[in-house]
Amino acid sequence: MAYRFLGNSGLKVSEITYGNWLTHGSQVENDVATACVKAALDAGITTFDTADVYANGAAETVLGKAVAGERREGLEIFTKVYFPVGEKGPNDTGLSRKHIFEGIENSLRRLGTDYVDLYQAHRYDHETPLEETIAAFGDVVQQGKALYIGVSEWTADQLREAQTLARQRGFSIVSNQPQYSALWRVIESDVVPASKELGISQIVWSPLAQGVLTGKYVPGQPLPEGSRATDDKGGADMISRYMNDETLTRVQKLKPIADDLGITMSQLAIAWVLANDNIAAALVGASRPEQIADNVKAQDVTLDADVLAKIDEALGDIVEKDPSKTVSPEKRLV
Repeated sequence: MAYRFLGNSGLKVSEITYGNWLTHGSQVENDVATACVKAALDAGITTFDTADVYANGAAETVLGKAVAGERREGLEIFTKVYFPVGEKGPNDTGLSRKHIFEGIENSLRRLGTDYVDLYQAHRYDHETPLEETIAAFGDVVQQGKALYIGVSEWTADQLREAQTLARQRGFSIVSNQPQYSALWRVIESDVVPASKELGISQIVWSPLAQGVLTGKYVPGQPLPEGSRATDDKGGADMISRYMNDETLTRVQKLKPIADDLGITMSQLAIAWVLANDNIAAALVGASRPEQIADNVKAQDVTLDADVLAKIDEALGDIVEKDPSKTVSPEKRLV
């Protein structure tokens, strides 16, 4: 497994990182989820990303049980806070001091660990002063309950303001977790340049565009049984933006490119993401253990300029690049 530094920190993470959104505690049974985690460990993955809101806390619990017995120092465990879990009272969401402190305690309990390596603001909270949020994260670090702090889906301006406040308190924001794939490139014009300036890396989710870039969805063909597009627990909603003939037809043009390289379309998509030097890790999930081994092979693939140009030509104008698509809810959910 190859490793990359997370931002300007000394923490190394496996560039293929296992994430359990939409799978553990929800889409797949717990024994299958555990088998997927074991497959990730066997493939050399040491970095695992989850969130308190995934499956309403169950995803953290499943991950914690799956890695129980592993050497804790040999793992990097990430989780997040913002969305409500369980009861939805007036203080059960957002990035207030109260919610952050209660959130980290509940996450540690579910994960069965004394600390997380990275604690992330799952979205930007427009209703809490940023100074309050950053102060609370700093105290979580001081207490040893999180070693590093990151964010998710923050804009360039939000990153700049947060980093200034964090450094005033003696720590740094080391990562941002945005959506990023060959189809969804909204971070490239603003977020990535700002992050390089600030010493922040990207840990990107959905490098396979919810599975569309695997090529398994073919225009005019039935949806594959058990695929995300058939998942009524949330997966189908997330993938719907791509489920049109124009997008799926364009994606099929990537298959000859992958074939020429002797790799799968999944490996091509992940290798494309890792070609960006601001990306520390690509998050991959799995509903079957064998998917892990296939995805990990992407780290051995180097895409030259000609191949990258062919990918751009194949996808054409279906690629989303609008930086305004990086947004957080204006109002909390409760």
